Amino acid sequence: MTRIAIVTDIHHGTPSHTKRGDTALELLGQFTDWANAEKPDLVLDLGDRISDVDSQTDARLEREVAEVFSRLDAPVHHICGNHDRDHLSVADNADILGAELGHQLIDLGDWQLALWRADAKIHRDRPRVGFDLPETDLLWLSRMAQTAEKPTLVASHVPVSGHSQIGNYYFQRNASVSTYPQADRAREALAQARVPVACIAGHVHWNTVTTVDGIPHMTQQSLTESFTTAGEPARAWGMLTLGNTIHWKVLGDDPFEARLTPSHLRWTPPLAPFLPDVAAE
Repeated sequence: MTRIAIVTDIHHGTPSHTKRGDTALELLGQFTDWANAEKPDLVLDLGDRISDVDSQTDARLEREVAEVFSRLDAPVHHICGNHDRDHLSVADNADILGAELGHQLIDLGDWQLALWRADAKIHRDRPRVGFDLPETDLLWLSRMAQTAEKPTLVASHVPVSGHSQIGNYYFQRNASVSTYPQADRAREALAQARVPVACIAGHVHWNTVTTVDGIPHMTQQSLTESFTTAGEPARAWGMLTLGNTIHWKVLGDDPFEARLTPSHLRWTPPLAPFLPDVAAE
């Protein structure tokens, strides 16, 4: 079995709305102490380490987060979130973290971890503000799925399940930026795999499991989010255990637990519509 400690959406910085960024470094320190005691095989940071301000401030905030991560005994793998990319490049993040931040496959024995570090920058200089998934990122995901020979956990910042955002403080009325506009193509890429696949992401600040075309998609709560915890930070971090099944447990004040059994089998294609298309008549 492989045990992965997961933290996401740390949002270190000035608190805003429901993000308790003023508590981020203290809580991240508690996470590192917990992870060092638990001794996972690796630690996974799913991005949005900071709440962005400007390039100089963001670099300082990232360095402060990186210093806390440096206390971890286990190997740490980082993914960039949209707030990490508003004013800093991927190269800036890599330099501060002392880590490579390109797509990566990690052999975990019975499983493999696909770090799908797709572009997470929100483009504000275009008519429609939002994400725009580069073709190269889709191609990497597709080729990875086609050639996968063992069960695969796909980790990203932005989820691609397209699951409902009803009740979400940020995304109920902004669902277009809860995922990529090309999320359907990403799901089609994953469906090419002939091995069990599961996905985990951050970004949407709540704990969910959604099954799409037989593939389970998980999203983990933010370390400092408070819209589900009555104004107090959620203090959320998780442990995901990969074996014959997946056991995912999120600790803190917004706890969650799930056991999943991904299959290599894909579901039967959907039936045609029962009723005639009235609009087309």
